[in-house]
Amino acid sequence: MPERPSARAAIALVTDDFTELSSPARQSTPNGPLAWDGYDALRAGAADRTGEDESVVCGTARIEGTAAVLIAFEFGFLGGSLGERTGDRLEAAHTHARDHRLPVVALIATGGSRMQEGMVALSQLQRVARQSALTREAGLPQLAVLRDPTTGGGWATLGAGADVILALPGAQVGFAGSRVRPADADPAAYTAEAQVAAGAADAVVGPEELRPTLGQWLRLLTAPSTEPAPPPHPLGATDLPASGWAAVQRARSPQRPRAQSYLDAYFGHRVAISGDRCGGTDDGMLCGFGEHEGRTVAYAAQTGTATRPAGYRTAARLIRLADRLGIPVLTLVDTPGAANDAEAERQGVGAAIADLFGAVASARTPITTLVIGEGGSGGALALAVPGNTWATPDSYFSVIAPELAAAILKRPPEDVESTADQLRIRPQDLTELGIAGPF
Repeated sequence: MPERPSARAAIALVTDDFTELSSPARQSTPNGPLAWDGYDALRAGAADRTGEDESVVCGTARIEGTAAVLIAFEFGFLGGSLGERTGDRLEAAHTHARDHRLPVVALIATGGSRMQEGMVALSQLQRVARQSALTREAGLPQLAVLRDPTTGGGWATLGAGADVILALPGAQVGFAGSRVRPADADPAAYTAEAQVAAGAADAVVGPEELRPTLGQWLRLLTAPSTEPAPPPHPLGATDLPASGWAAVQRARSPQRPRAQSYLDAYFGHRVAISGDRCGGTDDGMLCGFGEHEGRTVAYAAQTGTATRPAGYRTAARLIRLADRLGIPVLTLVDTPGAANDAEAERQGVGAAIADLFGAVASARTPITTLVIGEGGSGGALALAVPGNTWATPDSYFSVIAPELAAAILKRPPEDVESTADQLRIRPQDLTELGIAGPF
C-alpha cells in the first residue's frame, strides 16, 4: 500500500499560506486518562515518525485567496485517531473560526476514536458535534475533504456533518473501518465513489483540482446578499399560448429550453451539491451555488422529469444551507409532477415534499421562482415561492395534468383539451390569478 500523504502535505496541496494555531494546554497524566500501559511510548513513537505531537494540525490559511480555518488530520499519528487532546484542538479551531468569522475546512484522514483513551476518546465526538453546531448557528460554512481513510466517528461528525463534502478518488469512506466491518462486506460500498452515489457526499475531486475547487466553493459560500435573485430571461417562445392545451404542448416540447440551458445562461460559473444525505440522489433536480453578475445565488432546478424523493430532500438541504449563509435562491420549476411509483412511496415522497414546502416557507433569504416548463401539481408547487414566482411563455402550472384532471372528473379523453382551458393554466392566466408575475 502506498504511503498516505501527511497532514502537512495535504495542507500544502490546498493552501496559499498556513499559520498554525497554538495548541491548548492540558495537564498531562501518565499514559492518558485510562492509565493505559505503554500509551506514552506509543505517542512518543508517533511523534518521532510524523513530527507532530497529536493527530490533528489546526491553523488559519488562505485558499485561492479566501481566508479559512483549516483542520488537517495526520493519519501517521496513531491512525489519525481522535483523543482528548484532539478534541481540545478541534474545539479551539472552531472557536477561532467563530471569533474571526471564518469558514472551516477539514482535511480528514482518520480511523476513528482512540482505543487507548476509551470512552473519554469516544465522548470527543459529542464535543466536536457541539462545536460544529455552534459554527453552523453562527452562519459560517463548513467544508470537508475526505482523504484515505475517513471512517468511524471522524466521518460521522466532521465529515458527514459538513455543508459541502468533497472526497479524493478511491478514498476509503464509511462509518465501519476495515477491521470492524463484516467479513463478507462488499469493499466497494466503503469508498468515496460509493458515498457520492448514495447521496452522502457531493463530489469526487482529484488532487490536482482540489485547491481551485475549494477556492471556488469558499468564494461562493462567503458572499451573502440581501437582494433577491432576478428571474432569468425566457430562452424559448416569446409569444403567449392561445389555449391551455397549446400551453401544455409547448411545455412538453422536446425543443423547449431546459434547466441546464437556463443555468448555463444565468451563471458565469457554478458548483453543484448532490444527494439528500439519506441514501439517495436524483438527476432530475440540479442544486448548487453560482455567480450571477458578481453575486452568489443558490439554485434548485427541476429538469423536466418526475421528481424523486431524494430530489425534494436535496432541494430542501440546498435552501436551508443558503438561508443559513444569507444567500438568495433561484428555483426553476419543470416537472410533470412528483414520482408516484411504489418505490417513491416507500422512499417517503409525501414527507419529502412536505419538507421542501417547509424549507421554502421558513426561509428568511429571498427566493425567486421561474416556471420554465411543466408545473405539475404539488410536486412542482413545493419548489415555488409565493409572491415572487414568474412563468415563461412556454410553461404552464396546473393543479394536476389536464389528462388526470379529466379522469378525476370522469370526463372522456376528448374533453382533455377543453379541461386544460377550464383549468386556466397558461402563463397569462397565472398572472391574472395572482399566482405568477408577468414578463
